[in-house]
Amino acid sequence: MFEQLSNSVSKVVNLTEEELAYCRSRFIPKKLRKRQYLLQEGDLCRYTVFVEKGLLRSFIVDDKGTEHILQFAFEGWWMADLYSFLTNEPSLYYMDAIEDSELLMIDRESWDNLLVQVPAMERYFRILIQNNLIATQRRLMGTMSDTAEEKYLKLTRTFPECIQRVPQHMIASYLGMTRETLSRTRGHMAQKK
Repeated sequence: MFEQLSNSVSKVVNLTEEELAYCRSRFIPKKLRKRQYLLQEGDLCRYTVFVEKGLLRSFIVDDKGTEHILQFAFEGWWMADLYSFLTNEPSLYYMDAIEDSELLMIDRESWDNLLVQVPAMERYFRILIQNNLIATQRRLMGTMSDTAEEKYLKLTRTFPECIQRVPQHMIASYLGMTRETLSRTRGHMAQKK
């Protein structure tokens, strides 16, 4: 169950077998069925989760009831509302499973203990958070300046598995467009080939 997590950590930092065993001891395994919620708006985000198997999404729902997807999390990815997790304030997000999923969850106290007991994990999380900030900034810039076609092309190049595993209406939401705009964009791109 810890194979993906071990692989993810080993790509960034080196841990001894004892440190790896300690890391494993801090996580709680959880299975989530397709469409099952992990977090709902107004709840406290008590865990940050690592996806061993499956696919999650985080999203908000606006006043009109429209979902706006902020993130997908495939195998080997982390997901949390870090603001809620770190400040103990209610979350603004929903998180649910797009596919049946197997997760490794860690609560705030265990996470803090892990960072103290295994200093290399602090470096691991710092690098992850840095990379996430960069990706978020680039996505924000793309949202403001890219055409629908450019947004879709970036997604297909960066996350090709997204196209096969995520329903089209969710891809449209993630890209900040309607289903109809995504359909027209894909049709226009197919005509160019």
